[in-house]
Amino acid sequence: MSPSSVDHRARLSEQDCDLAGFRELVERGTDLADFPHASGVEQNVLIYDSERLRAAERHPVRSELVRAFTEGPGIVVFRGAFPDPSVVDRLSAVFDALIAEQRASGATAGDHFARPGANDRVWNALEKAALYDPEAFAGYYANDILALASAAWLGPGYQVTSQVNVVNPGGAAQTAHRDYHLGFLSNEAAAAYPAHVHVLSPVLTLQGAVAHCDMPVESGPTLYLPYSQQYEPGYLAWRLPEFQAYFDAHRVQLPLAKGDAAFFNPALFHAAGTNRSTGIRRMANLLQVSSAFGRAMETVDREAVANAVFPVLLRRAAEGADEEWLENVIAASAEGYPFPTNLDSDPPADGLAPPAQADVVRRALRESWTPEALRQELRAGAERRES
Repeated sequence: MSPSSVDHRARLSEQDCDLAGFRELVERGTDLADFPHASGVEQNVLIYDSERLRAAERHPVRSELVRAFTEGPGIVVFRGAFPDPSVVDRLSAVFDALIAEQRASGATAGDHFARPGANDRVWNALEKAALYDPEAFAGYYANDILALASAAWLGPGYQVTSQVNVVNPGGAAQTAHRDYHLGFLSNEAAAAYPAHVHVLSPVLTLQGAVAHCDMPVESGPTLYLPYSQQYEPGYLAWRLPEFQAYFDAHRVQLPLAKGDAAFFNPALFHAAGTNRSTGIRRMANLLQVSSAFGRAMETVDREAVANAVFPVLLRRAAEGADEEWLENVIAASAEGYPFPTNLDSDPPADGLAPPAQADVVRRALRESWTPEALRQELRAGAERRES
């Protein structure tokens, strides 16, 4: 999708949804030669070996990932994104504890595209995990592949949110859909937005999922339709019966191993699959990463997350953790963009903008502040931003 593709019309409607045009767009093959850092193509999906990427120069890889998410299939899989299974297992234990607490409270988490109660879902798992076990949180979100994919698509200052989804044996598949922003609106509401917003919305978000267990096909890993992110009126098409039927007939499904990660353009048609296994609780950490210039789906108390994780950052810095490890954790924890703010009480100090929350955490780490000193400064900064 490109802005030039919508120059000829200002609005989109369901009448613009043509299955023949859709089929022409998605019925193509992925040529591995076009993506030199990829290690293979499976069912039209690009496969990347994470260790190979770690040894590659960063900028060409980021450029290639952008092409993969736009003119490519729209979906990539990073094999071995988490090479140490204990990092995944520790956060899985946190998720299990959060699910147990949620069940004990009698709460039932709803689901966007599946029957409420069919799955175990934890909303705002990012904040909840950070407060429950900041050490596990830091070890997990220091991951370089998560940071690579997020920065490639969104640039700096991105905002990570996380929702845990556990599809239990017998859990039914979701309906095919697109994701946030326009994907969560009715067709009537989505059609009220001009065509250029339909192009803009996908570049403000990156969807991802980390496998927290081995996911053979019978456990129902996510179903994808490669290249469907390129279909201009797709936010109005996905609910239409003929497009749902086409998805059901042509979608692909890749098994994942624990520690693998999949990232995809939010405009890609996709759906969680049916868990036909008898004993696999299919657990995935669903990552929705938002641009600094967009609005994330979830409200996260990033001040609380930063405060919870800061003692871990201090200790790991003292133990010699490298800058990239520390920076990845800060990026997943603190707000990286300084606006909106109250410029009367929070004026630009040394440039065009006041320090972002993440800048304060970086300074506190650099200067070895106490956790209480950071807590006070973050609270003061929050009060300065208030109108």
